[in-house]
Amino acid sequence: MHAEMVLILVATLVVAQIVLVQWKQRHHRSYNLVTLVQMWVVPLYFTIKLYWWRFLSMWGMFSVVTSYVIFRATRRPLSCRTPRMVYKWFLLIYKLSYAVGVLGYLAIMFTMFGFNVFFRIKAEDSMDVGVIMLFYGLYYGVMGRDFAEICSDYMASTIGYYNKGGMPSRSLTSDICAVCGQRILVDVEEEGIIEDTYQLSCGHIFHEFCIRGWCIVGKKQTCPYCNEKVDLKRMMNNPWEKTHVLYGQLLDWLRYLVAWQPIIIGIVHGINFILGLE
Repeated sequence: MHAEMVLILVATLVVAQIVLVQWKQRHHRSYNLVTLVQMWVVPLYFTIKLYWWRFLSMWGMFSVVTSYVIFRATRRPLSCRTPRMVYKWFLLIYKLSYAVGVLGYLAIMFTMFGFNVFFRIKAEDSMDVGVIMLFYGLYYGVMGRDFAEICSDYMASTIGYYNKGGMPSRSLTSDICAVCGQRILVDVEEEGIIEDTYQLSCGHIFHEFCIRGWCIVGKKQTCPYCNEKVDLKRMMNNPWEKTHVLYGQLLDWLRYLVAWQPIIIGIVHGINFILGLE
């Protein structure tokens, strides 16, 4: 009986992986939307069921602020201050989630190597803190990137310098940022007081916060104006910044684990129940 259950589990995982990959390749937007909704709802279900009120309160605050940001990003006409506000918010969420995730990972390693004994901290307590922080960092990192991608497409197409399916509806001058539509005041060679100006390999220039939000947070790998492939290595000034790209790839993998794995396990349990396997 256990052999049949293992075979059902393996077969379901293989079939589900094939279906998800094909869905993502053929209907990318619907796949991302359904995945985002599941990422938002599935943890909420377990939170209420298991009485995790701390996570529920943080989930509520994140949802309220993010809903307001999305509301601002989808208005027509788009306010000139909205794009920078949106990217700064999601860049803040990304950096906070990255820091919290790293601290959680270090806390877990700290406990596994027994360093908690030197500080008279129980292994259970330090491990719980590490796991919770790691989960918070990864979860809100995924949510922030997905919402940022939606806002990126909508705002850029509203401004008119970017069109996901074709040519831009407006021509871009050399002193305008195609992401936010505002004038660039700092030259590429100059060092800005608040932010620098970045030039991509295609020659187009952008505000630092805008292009970082577009490429790193919004998961875009092309120029917002000409759709040419972006070389992210040219945007990274030091090795520490390259870890943000690797962290983003980790979040993409965990999206499958959090959003689809519970549903796949539920399907396996349903099949076992129908077949009378326990």
